[in-house]
Amino acid sequence: MQELIAKRYVRALVDAVGTESLEAVSIIFTALSKEFSNAKFVQIMSSTDVLTSDKEGILLAGVAKAESKELNNFIKLLVEHKRINIIPAIAQELDKAIARATKQYTGVVYSDSDIDAATLSGLGKGLSKKVDATVTLEFVKTDFDGIKVEVEDLGVEVNFSKTRLNTQLVEHILKAI
Repeated sequence: MQELIAKRYVRALVDAVGTESLEAVSIIFTALSKEFSNAKFVQIMSSTDVLTSDKEGILLAGVAKAESKELNNFIKLLVEHKRINIIPAIAQELDKAIARATKQYTGVVYSDSDIDAATLSGLGKGLSKKVDATVTLEFVKTDFDGIKVEVEDLGVEVNFSKTRLNTQLVEHILKAI
């Protein structure tokens, strides 16, 4: 639910600040979202004992170096509508908006065997041609008995499983007999 609300706010923020300064705004919101991993900060922001104006002051102090009237108004709007808790979701949506604007995506390759950097680069280049964007892949070793390539922001998932191949091969042989 927070993601849907965050998308609306991000669209409004992109309209207000423009795509050219979106990366700077994303850095600010990423820093703010990291504060939400601090239990004391979350307690202060969610407490009903702390005045709304104090919460607003804390957040505005966090974005003061940006010296942006639009960003200050955006923070005030979040506080006014009691949407402080969606700041981490806004940071994620801003990253996705930047990826869409620059057509640069990051994906993950899962496998139980090691994959070298040259292979990852080759997979990334091949996938980049297919989706008409720049795709950078990272390797994560798991217990998956094949290879799985996932680019979440593009909605792309490709996998090749050894057990699934064996099952399909046996089925094909049985049908042929």
